[in-house]
Amino acid sequence: MEIKQRHTRLEVMDFLGEKIDSIVDEFLKKIDENWQPSDFLPDTSSENFNAELKELQEQCRELPYDYLAVLVGDIITEEALPTYQSWLTDVTGIDKMKPEGWSKWVRMWTAEENRHGDLLNKFIYLSGRINMKQMEISTQYLIADGFDIGTGRDPYKNFVYTSFQELATNISHRRTATIAKDYGCTQLSKICGVISADEARHAKAYKSFVAKIFEIDASEMMIVFEDMMRKKIVMPAHFLRQSGEKIGQAYDHFSDAAQRLGVYTSLDYTDILDSLIKEWKIADISKLTDKAEKARDYLMSLPDRYRRVAGRDQKPRLAYQFNWINTPSAP
Repeated sequence: MEIKQRHTRLEVMDFLGEKIDSIVDEFLKKIDENWQPSDFLPDTSSENFNAELKELQEQCRELPYDYLAVLVGDIITEEALPTYQSWLTDVTGIDKMKPEGWSKWVRMWTAEENRHGDLLNKFIYLSGRINMKQMEISTQYLIADGFDIGTGRDPYKNFVYTSFQELATNISHRRTATIAKDYGCTQLSKICGVISADEARHAKAYKSFVAKIFEIDASEMMIVFEDMMRKKIVMPAHFLRQSGEKIGQAYDHFSDAAQRLGVYTSLDYTDILDSLIKEWKIADISKLTDKAEKARDYLMSLPDRYRRVAGRDQKPRLAYQFNWINTPSAP
């Protein structure tokens, strides 16, 4: 298909969607060869189940309060998958009624993502450290409340968002894996590690979509990238709340705990932006409109501006009492 100099989002999506099968093969794993949650959990049918459960709980006993708060926030975020799937199926160029094309990508991506919340939920239940009902209430709230990430139905905006968000999720799970290992919780470390690896593959996929759009529609893609960064990338759990709270009330406390632990910080946000600028070769793209050139100038200056601000940030000191956690008090 020959792409005209001026074209619609739908034309670009249709063009890229012709190669979905090869995209799925490159970035997603075959289901029968992929890991499943039961690979990492005690086998309830085994005569060793009680011993394995006791070992799991012993490993989790020393995990600190902030770590548990961040882990539960990550689990709730993963469990809100229905929101993300419904959002993607409403993007321009994705017809959920068609079995092939972009809807196939969304289904296959969702199927891989579904294992993450499933595995973490079961593990944390077995740990005995969490008030499961309160976590489940927060999960139901987050799905019911949805999210507002500023992308609308625009596929260009959506792919910038997913590129950024999958990288952020990769960092968060990778860091929780490291911390779990430091506290001797080896099984949880393995779990967070394999989830992090999935997120890295997914990030590569969404970044490749944007790279292809830059080849086809560079000026429009540049303007959209700048617009998303001016508005800032909002995390998918930004409406997080606990029972009895207003919408979004728990999110800042969850974010503060992640910042204190070093699981996800303002410097990470800046590093992700910098990596995307380099990945998409923003400095080298030619034949841009005047508006797109100005957008590029703004993007190129942004990481240094963010680093200057991030360097002045202090770690939040105020601990918060989450009702998700069974320990009697925060440190």
